[in-house]
Amino acid sequence: MASTSGIFLCFLVVILDIAAGILGIEAEIAQNKVRHVRLWIFECRNPSHQAFMFGLGAALLLALAHVIVNLMNGCNCVCSQEELQKSSPNRQLSVASLILTWVVLAVGLSMLVIGTMSNNKRDGSCGLSHHHFLSIGGILCFVHAFLSVVYYISATASVV
Repeated sequence: MASTSGIFLCFLVVILDIAAGILGIEAEIAQNKVRHVRLWIFECRNPSHQAFMFGLGAALLLALAHVIVNLMNGCNCVCSQEELQKSSPNRQLSVASLILTWVVLAVGLSMLVIGTMSNNKRDGSCGLSHHHFLSIGGILCFVHAFLSVVYYISATASVV
């Protein structure tokens, strides 16, 4: 029963991450539909409410997926370098993929938040270009899904 619920949660995380990735890319598309003038790295453009909503949804789904991944696998900590070297390859892969999921979360969520907040203004703004932040954040959601599956499988295998 525990493995069935674990597999269900793993599929849930993958679905959440894929939905977040699609929303991030859709936010980029909606952002590119608004009127803007671009000169090298500076641009003036109007904000897109649709891009804001898609970006916000993508950020929330990515965060929710990450919380579920960390809750379903429990504590998988290694206290020292020596303990890590003596542990099994599954445990080492589990720790590495856990660290990488946190890195991908930090970078992907930052990209989504920066792209989303650039669409949160009422009037048009001019400044440094926030071009492609939403789509890069969306792509990192797909990477997060892959790393989450690797983490789940390796954490489950290291317990057995």
